Amino acid sequence: MTTIALPGIARRTAVHVPDGPTARARRALKDGLVVTERNLLAFTRTPEALFFMTLQPIMFVVMFRYVFGGAIHIPGFDYKNYMMPGIFVQTAAFGSVGTAVGMAEDLHKGLLERFRALPMARSAVLVGRSAADLVRGLLVIVAMTGVGLAVGFRPKAGIIPFIASIGLLLLFLHALSWGFSVIGLIAPNSETAQVMAFPVLFPLTFASSAFVSVQSMPGWLQAFANHQPVSAVIDASRALMLGGPTSKHVIVALAWCLGIVAVLAPVAVYRYRRTA
Repeated sequence: MTTIALPGIARRTAVHVPDGPTARARRALKDGLVVTERNLLAFTRTPEALFFMTLQPIMFVVMFRYVFGGAIHIPGFDYKNYMMPGIFVQTAAFGSVGTAVGMAEDLHKGLLERFRALPMARSAVLVGRSAADLVRGLLVIVAMTGVGLAVGFRPKAGIIPFIASIGLLLLFLHALSWGFSVIGLIAPNSETAQVMAFPVLFPLTFASSAFVSVQSMPGWLQAFANHQPVSAVIDASRALMLGGPTSKHVIVALAWCLGIVAVLAPVAVYRYRRTA
């Protein structure tokens, strides 16, 4: 509501005029940016968490390059190049767990109740959490890229497709963050939120095309691995980074990402309204 004063009246009267959709959207965006800044500041105050969150995917890169890389052979690929798109997507998926943990912490510390008491857009809390996690995810991906290049990874398709693959990774992280927001809002505490997230992530990331060829799996597992979002995003990222047929893989990956947002974003908003 906007308050205006009518001129020409000795005693001015406040009249409330409803805001239009543009004004509401502008205010919601501003509120979302404020919450994003608050969450980013929280990251900087716990640098140890950010350090170990970055260290984990770097350890995966080194381990798969030097421990498993000599034993795994993928026809037509140098394994250093084959594994990196999978580790990128795995990192994006695991990074989205931070959304569940952060949301659960804010809920059970009473912060969401305080946000609800403020004259701010309800969507700002979810948008701010997701946007801050995107920034954090981008920082981790940049660090991983440097380590990958150091161990021999070469994105053969060129810099523009590689940047497009990073955009796809961030879109996937954003899509998953809506689902993990729901977990954070239903978990009794942040520790349980983290425990609840991994049984979802492990089958999706390891029963996929991330580290081995799907054709090497049993037939029943191939059916799952070929028709799930993590494999779709990995195949699209691999095509963008290394070259080869790209359009079909990217379209399927985008369809998965947008479908996840379309289904889980309303669920997250509904759960937030019921909880906060």
